[in-house]
Amino acid sequence: MKTGMQVGDSAFVTAKVTTEMFAQFDGEVVHPAYSTVSMVYHMEWAARKIILPYLEDDEEGMGAAVSVKHIAPTTEGSTVTVVATVTNIQNNIIVTKVEARNEEMVIGIGEVKQVILPKKEIQRKIGQSII
Repeated sequence: MKTGMQVGDSAFVTAKVTTEMFAQFDGEVVHPAYSTVSMVYHMEWAARKIILPYLEDDEEGMGAAVSVKHIAPTTEGSTVTVVATVTNIQNNIIVTKVEARNEEMVIGIGEVKQVILPKKEIQRKIGQSII
């Protein structure tokens, strides 16, 4: 991992809520609102954006843990902004706190942990080739 990442570094993702992001199972919409699955995706994406500039060519980030509390619904057409902020760096483990907001309030909070590993080690762990 390249040097320079610091506690306090942050990145964000912004998304407009679409019907594809609704809470659904097996293609059936349960609630016409931003799903926890979509929130986790955006939280992981924001956290990933932090590590990307620090990856060496032979490295990749791998999700290690996600903890999320989805605290308010958000409807179609709303804009969700997710901010990830580094709270801890221990060797190759990067921990970020994450917060999701719509135009009015905080809708989710949590933590994303990523591990920076050599691509060959990831390949060995998952048993397939990585390009």
